[in-house]
Amino acid sequence: MKPKAIISFISRIDSWRATHVSERMFVLILAFLVGLLSAVAAFVLHWLINQIVALLTGGFDATSFNLLYLVYPMVGILLTMLFVRYVVKDNISHGITRILYAISQNRSRLKIHNTWSSVVASAITIGFGGSVGAEAPIVLTGSAIGSNLGKLFRMDSRTLMLLVGCGAAGAIAGIFKAPIAGLVFTLEVLMIDLTMASLMPILVSCVTATCFTYIFSGDAALFTFHLDDSWTVQRIPACIFLGIFCGLVSLYFVRTMGFCEDLFARLKKHPYVRWVVGGSLLAVLIFLFPSLYGEGYSSINLLLNGQGESDWSQILNNSLFAGEERLLVLYVFLVLLTKVFATSATNGGGGCGGTFAPSLFIGCFAGFFFSRVWNIYDVGVYVPEKNFALMGMAGVMSGVMHAPLTGIFLIAELTGGYSLFLPLMIVSVSSFLTINIFEPHSIYGSRLAKEGKLITHHTDHAVLTLMQLDSVIDRDYVFVGPDTELASIVHKISNSKGSVLPVLDAAGSLLGEIDIKKIRHVVFRIELYHHFTASQLMQEPPAVLADSLPMTAVMRTFDATRADYLPVLDRDGHLKGYLSREHVFTQYRKMVADMSEE
Repeated sequence: MKPKAIISFISRIDSWRATHVSERMFVLILAFLVGLLSAVAAFVLHWLINQIVALLTGGFDATSFNLLYLVYPMVGILLTMLFVRYVVKDNISHGITRILYAISQNRSRLKIHNTWSSVVASAITIGFGGSVGAEAPIVLTGSAIGSNLGKLFRMDSRTLMLLVGCGAAGAIAGIFKAPIAGLVFTLEVLMIDLTMASLMPILVSCVTATCFTYIFSGDAALFTFHLDDSWTVQRIPACIFLGIFCGLVSLYFVRTMGFCEDLFARLKKHPYVRWVVGGSLLAVLIFLFPSLYGEGYSSINLLLNGQGESDWSQILNNSLFAGEERLLVLYVFLVLLTKVFATSATNGGGGCGGTFAPSLFIGCFAGFFFSRVWNIYDVGVYVPEKNFALMGMAGVMSGVMHAPLTGIFLIAELTGGYSLFLPLMIVSVSSFLTINIFEPHSIYGSRLAKEGKLITHHTDHAVLTLMQLDSVIDRDYVFVGPDTELASIVHKISNSKGSVLPVLDAAGSLLGEIDIKKIRHVVFRIELYHHFTASQLMQEPPAVLADSLPMTAVMRTFDATRADYLPVLDRDGHLKGYLSREHVFTQYRKMVADMSEE
């Protein structure tokens, strides 16, 4: 069909549904479609990854090292970089951060290519060994599907935000077959408030995605876990210490990831240098520690299901450590330390992937390492390694994402480990409280939070974050030059809507402003009309606003100065317009009313 025919067809559907289907019912229908398409995207991505991995590593000898580990990651990152650079022609990394930015700053609008580009790019990256996760790209894909479906049917910004949340929730639910985790993830990480208007669409999307994932891939869970040793009260201290350890590991992960990202950002203008540096580092790390290849879910399953040294030592296969069971704990510790560098090198070098799977991976290794050392040194009551590996996954996820509920429910749903619900809660809460001392925001929201661009559950802050400074600037202003005489100023005042008259130089830079209320003593004295100029009557404004300021800072400035009007300047110092306190508060009240509607 031609584009015009498609637009006409959509318009007819939109007109029909406006008269026959209520708005709330139509949102539920869209939520169903978003859940279905998110499940399809998740299935396609994992199928592509599995096919590439099987093709590249199917013939490897498990008892020895493999030199091809030095080649595959560099090839994968190069292919991904070329695909993004010459096909997509846009930045598609940091999937969940991109969603948060779209919600907070771009009226929940994501580009059309985000519905497919991340799937292709991350499949290449991970299939060739990129040490990242497929979850963030799928979450971005699901959210983009929701955003673009909403735009197609001309939904308002509030509904678009909800559909973006439906896409993210459906993606998580579909990937892990965990509908409750999908719902909680949207509330905790994307900061979408739970109201009666939002609960049902998100639930519909989660359930739909989960059901269709079962249809596509069967009953098999992503991770298998069988509880052999029930939890006892005597293990509470060990669970608390594990939570604290996971919190510190999360802090190490977040801080190191940020440090590495800053280093690679310095090479932004040299993509091929980034590729060589990132690809080489990743290749060497994977050669030394093959567990870092791809998402690492096979290693997680080995630790969750192993019964002893002989089973756990299988993670040493394909490495220089193969057959050396006595080095298992050292190997696990080294993998734990180097995973963050492998993930950073993958994305920094030009690959595409998320930190969701790496946080699960590191959590599993952290839990296993903690419990193994605990038992080796006989610190106290015996703790089962597989149980603590499982709880470590919840702990690190809770710390890295600042999402304890997501960590608890995801791990419980993933493995059917509901009998460990209480220890999962202890570990997740302890981890969250530990990292919260050092990092107030998640790995996804920290950069946006520093810029004041992160939406939160605090209604006042959320409204100010969603409000765009550019949308409330009054550009219809009258100005005068510094040499303008009072006679001309009086004429300008008669044409001005505000109570402030800016004084600009020839380049448009603000020199000062004339407060109309403060020159009443000369305005009506005709004999003075040629004795005063604008430069004599102007004064410094109470404050000057940069056009890049977040609205939270703007409101603080209004409160501090008690001004009615404040000038807004661009980065070159040119006047863009004026901000009226009354107009800002009117817009604020309207947005609060919109957010409060059910």
